[in-house]
Amino acid sequence: MRILVVGGTGMIGGHAALHLAALGHDVSIAGRNPPQPTTPLTKLPFIKGDYIEGTFTREQLAPFEAVVFAAGNDIRHKPKDVDFAAHALRANAEAVPRFAALCREAGVKRFVHIGSFYPHIAPELIESNAYIRSRKLAVDGILALAGPNFHVCSLDAPFVAGVVPGMSLPMFETYTRYAEGKLEGIPPFGPAGGTNFISTRSLSEAIAGALERGESGKAYLVGDENLSFADYFGLFFKAAGNNVPVPSLDQEHPLLPDAAIYTGRGNMVSYEPDPAETAQLGYRRHDVAAAVAEIVAAFRSHD
Repeated sequence: MRILVVGGTGMIGGHAALHLAALGHDVSIAGRNPPQPTTPLTKLPFIKGDYIEGTFTREQLAPFEAVVFAAGNDIRHKPKDVDFAAHALRANAEAVPRFAALCREAGVKRFVHIGSFYPHIAPELIESNAYIRSRKLAVDGILALAGPNFHVCSLDAPFVAGVVPGMSLPMFETYTRYAEGKLEGIPPFGPAGGTNFISTRSLSEAIAGALERGESGKAYLVGDENLSFADYFGLFFKAAGNNVPVPSLDQEHPLLPDAAIYTGRGNMVSYEPDPAETAQLGYRRHDVAAAVAEIVAAFRSHD
């Protein structure tokens, strides 16, 4: 299958692109900037484009049988001096369905969208939280485009952990320094509460399964392990060989601030993905600890 991965220069899209290429697909990647030169993504054809600004053309998209969209925006992507709520609604609610419609017009047959788990696990926040509302509207917009010649589904994922060989990932590099005890002034702890996590490997497997077997017009809630934030950080400390206690404290964490926990510090978000859907998509479970070990191995200090 000839596949374009939009957001293919980032962690989720880049991992998916390499996984799909390893399965034998003809994969290209797209993004606002070329892939980091230290990654194997440089071996894949690259298309420069910005889906928010609408710079992709039908001619660029027409050669592809399928598009994997892994470029949704969250708080990390907020432009300077721009209201985040307005940015989220523009980037997700408006631009994603518009881009999917362009793919349909170009003759793309399959579209797999990587969305967020929040509309599934916190529907009561859809009206009050612009980010969660933007993610819900993005999924609603693309699923409304499904038809006999345009197969569309969304994989709505929780927190994602993983690496792409050679890719700099500042958040996980910092987590690794923290686990090594090299960030002064931040004691070992996790903020109260927790959530579901999934590895890039599991999510890439789900993407491959969705391209082959996903049900058109469906939004899948994918996920793997329910962990407290303290247990999650504890995986980093353990992988770094730093066997100190990592308690759960009801205080804001500088590396996982309250602004990034949309369900609120102190709340434990737990769910089990539907076993039939997990089997349909064909992704592994219980892979988060292995993913964290790979992160620490990639970024740990060697001094």
